[in-house]
Amino acid sequence: MSEEISPQDQPYKQVIVMRHDLKMRRGKQIAQGAHASMAFLSSRLKKSGSVSLDDFDVATQRWLARGFAKICCRVESEHQLLAIHDQASQQGLEVHLITDSGKTEFHGVPTNTCLAIGPDEAAKIDAITGDLQLL
Repeated sequence: MSEEISPQDQPYKQVIVMRHDLKMRRGKQIAQGAHASMAFLSSRLKKSGSVSLDDFDVATQRWLARGFAKICCRVESEHQLLAIHDQASQQGLEVHLITDSGKTEFHGVPTNTCLAIGPDEAAKIDAITGDLQLL
């Protein structure tokens, strides 16, 4: 018999999925992951010019209030990254794909480097990313 977790006790998180096949420098990975993590906030700022906690759903508010847990995972191809992006979108999760301009790496070619899913309930995100290797 499984116990149901009350909404107040539900774990919340954000997952950053990074392409490992690109062999990015560690600093580049960190910068790309930071872009992905902040994308949910910057997208709202671009739309409205300001953001209040009341602008976010309950899951995001609880994630922000509880220390904004992040998990970093990896995939081995752009195909895998885009498949995860599509799965998350189809499940109604907030997902942001980061495309690097290619100015410092990737020989001037814009390149999909990573994405962020969430913040949301951990179980919803785990259904998509739970089998990925940690970065």
